[in-house]
Amino acid sequence: MGAHPYYYFVDYQPDVGAALQTLRQREFQAGRYNPVIAFPEFPVGSRAPAPGAAHASIELARQAADADGTRSILDLHFVTAEPEFCAVSPLGDFDLKKHFGTTQPTHEMVERNMAFFSDIDRGQGIYIVIYKQNKPSEIFFAGYSFD
Repeated sequence: MGAHPYYYFVDYQPDVGAALQTLRQREFQAGRYNPVIAFPEFPVGSRAPAPGAAHASIELARQAADADGTRSILDLHFVTAEPEFCAVSPLGDFDLKKHFGTTQPTHEMVERNMAFFSDIDRGQGIYIVIYKQNKPSEIFFAGYSFD
């Protein structure tokens, strides 16, 4: 089976690690992860299924998902400067310019061009600071599942 991409837009905050942890908790509480929903759909919108967490913790959910992983942001634990297994790292300036023609992409630019997924390895993720009127407005998180 091939790896599955997942992605999320969240409100900007200067602490990317805190934004990641808040997103992980939100998706865990909503139950939008394997094995509760075998293949969650993206992007997550206001009408996305939210059956609720079926496990006592994110760690227990990850254990239940086994080798497939949760196919969600729950598989990414922390922020690093360089790509690393189970982590998110920033999409670098070179790649931002290559994919978007700027180091300050807008929400619409990222939605229209997700070619950067080819640069993400299984079990890893990236983040992009999204801009609106030349100011940070969102953080985009994306990753690939293990399976």
